[in-house]
Amino acid sequence: MERSTLAAKPEFGDLEQHRRELTAHCYRMLGSPFEAEDAVQETLLRAWRSLDRFEGRSALRSWLYRIATNVCLDMLEGRERRARPMDLGPAGEPVAENLHTLPEVTWIQPVPDSLVADPADAVASRDTIRLAFVAALQHLPPRQRAVLILCEVLRWKASEVAELLDTSVASVNSALQRARATLEASELTPESSFEEPDRELLERYVQAFERYDMDALTSLIHDDATQSMPPYDLWLSGRDDIFAWWFGPGIGCKGSRVIPVTTANGSPAFGQYKPSETGEGYEPWALQVLELSGGRIGELTFFLDTETIFPLFGLPLRFDG
Repeated sequence: MERSTLAAKPEFGDLEQHRRELTAHCYRMLGSPFEAEDAVQETLLRAWRSLDRFEGRSALRSWLYRIATNVCLDMLEGRERRARPMDLGPAGEPVAENLHTLPEVTWIQPVPDSLVADPADAVASRDTIRLAFVAALQHLPPRQRAVLILCEVLRWKASEVAELLDTSVASVNSALQRARATLEASELTPESSFEEPDRELLERYVQAFERYDMDALTSLIHDDATQSMPPYDLWLSGRDDIFAWWFGPGIGCKGSRVIPVTTANGSPAFGQYKPSETGEGYEPWALQVLELSGGRIGELTFFLDTETIFPLFGLPLRFDG
């Protein structure tokens, strides 16, 4: 944790330059880009109001992380963790009767890379915001979550984390050990990575999906791929079940237009628009987030809350093309 070299009172711009990395930190803690932005705004306001008490004994960046972490811990107090459908139970059969929404469940939400990924360290940034990793973090109690993020993602020393959390080094090391064990059980660590996007594969996917071409899609999707559709708790395991859904209860997606957008959680993302029931234009249906493995698509997440999510990704709520 570097020592501050600021001789004068920081300006608000000195605080603002840390917004992106603080948003990434808060997103990992909270699992929602909207809550992360609220947390960062609260962090910057608290910091601005407290600048007269900032004595420069620690770096400005470290001081901001202390405030942001405490804001997130306050927001998480007494709240159920965010989840993905696969966190809640086994895969279901691809039938409409298995579609259920769970009002008591708060879902992990996608985030545009532009809000959280540092362009100077893009690979590492993307790797620690991917959906599966953020979901795994939500299994940890809030303070363990904070310790693991600070130590394993941000590479802070245990002594620095202990100072930030007002606790002992022994407590930090103990929390880190328990957090690592939980993540290892889910086979997810900050170092486990996925493939860089394959532009040609993604172009073929868009063309095949818009044509609803099963043969072409078969060559692009792993036979053990998974699909989920928050806010429904149903998730599907295996390409056969995914196709049974697409050509069964999900047949209304046939004829959709798929529009590439900036990446979400380090993965390729697309706005999907279904043909309007009126026959005029297309209506928003889902933000598709794809994860690749072994040169094929291994996971498809269809986020259906388009009214909330599409504006975040710069997608219109109607598509006439």
